[in-house]
Amino acid sequence: MNILAIDIGGTHVKILATGQNERQEFESGPKLTPQSMVASVKKLAKDWKYELVSIGYPGLVHFNRPIAEPRNLAKGWVGFNFEGAFGRPVRIINDAAMQALGSYRGGTMLFLGLGTGLGSAMVVEGSVVPFQLGQLSYKKGTLEDYLGLRGLQRLGKKKWRQEVAYCIGRLVPALHLDDVVLGGGNVKKLKTLPEGCRGGDNVNAFLGGFRLWEDDRLRSARGKKALFVVRTKSSPHTNQKTRFTEKDTTKGAAA
Repeated sequence: MNILAIDIGGTHVKILATGQNERQEFESGPKLTPQSMVASVKKLAKDWKYELVSIGYPGLVHFNRPIAEPRNLAKGWVGFNFEGAFGRPVRIINDAAMQALGSYRGGTMLFLGLGTGLGSAMVVEGSVVPFQLGQLSYKKGTLEDYLGLRGLQRLGKKKWRQEVAYCIGRLVPALHLDDVVLGGGNVKKLKTLPEGCRGGDNVNAFLGGFRLWEDDRLRSARGKKALFVVRTKSSPHTNQKTRFTEKDTTKGAAA
């Protein structure tokens, strides 16, 4: 089955389908509604063949449905009928969780998205667990206040890098992590990645979207629990026409 993966961000929406070599994208922003998102996706993907749709959503998702409006987009996402709009089965997961799913190699892995906010998710022995670590109290605010864009702008690069390294150093033993993946646009502002971390790649969001449909157990699990299961050894995707390159960026290039 061919799958269309959609990664919805605060500034751009990116799409890729099974068998395609190049992603397509368009601008999002505070005026983007679910109706306009679907219309733009359909326009860009009009020549692509797909029977299933995966959506990485920038907000809380429960039982395959958004339960909170996204911060940086227009209203109207909660309660929207995505399957009706696309005319195909749709699976929705938090955008950080979709990246985590695509980045997974085994064991217990934490994904942190260092962007405007702080995206977070874990994959534990093949099960994806969406998190909201950014909301945890930390110092005089929350983790997101220090590790997200606001923290970077307030603290400056040097102190922000120190906060990132310190927090990851605390999270690794607390969560018994085997692997840490850092994604998001601000990863490039790290001179070097903290010890034990590897850099993510935006293409992993699409791989995660494809993996959402790999296991038929998801159909029964979707209505029972907020976990998505992935085969531990599922990588690369069976689609040989789509070129996935996993970059192990163990060193950032930042001034």
